[in-house]
Amino acid sequence: MKEDSYKTIDIASEETLFKEKGSKFFGYAFPVLSEDDVKDCLEVLKKKHHSARHFCYAYQIGVEHTQYRANDDGEPNNSAGLPIYGQIQSFEVTNTLIVSVRYFGGTKLGVGGLISAYKKSAQLALTASEIIEKTINVQFKLTFNYDLMNPVMRIIKEKQIEIVHQKLEMDCTYIISVRKSDANRIFQIFEALHKVLITKEE
Repeated sequence: MKEDSYKTIDIASEETLFKEKGSKFFGYAFPVLSEDDVKDCLEVLKKKHHSARHFCYAYQIGVEHTQYRANDDGEPNNSAGLPIYGQIQSFEVTNTLIVSVRYFGGTKLGVGGLISAYKKSAQLALTASEIIEKTINVQFKLTFNYDLMNPVMRIIKEKQIEIVHQKLEMDCTYIISVRKSDANRIFQIFEALHKVLITKEE
């Protein structure tokens, strides 16, 4: 994987089910971009599984600077959240939440059994997900007069640059998105165009 790309999921996975000694573990993978997203997903699952005892989860958010959390939700320390997080690391995904909903089946699994079951549940949820690769992009703002529209558009087509936003008034303003590894090269191409102002969007 290149340094300016990352793996994630775009849509929630199908529900998966893992059974161990009568206990049921329902696994889910969700795309998330914030802690609010995580809370929303957990609320949905708590309504759906209102009689379940444990909603154990882990998530990782961010691309260049990541943050993560693992939650055992009443299970013995580190027996649920961390094994789930381990699978997020194993599949190398980010902006992803994995939840394993457990219904207790009457037989205790012990810490080792729990670690194994939550790991398996997370693995099933990720296997059921469509994992995609996305690029880390940089945005630039281009400002230029109408008479430069053709040369600017020619570069955009040639380099297959994405236009995120355009405003055509007294002059033309484009917000373009380019892959991080190409950013300097693209910047220099536009900078070399006389009377085109290019600035980096923060």
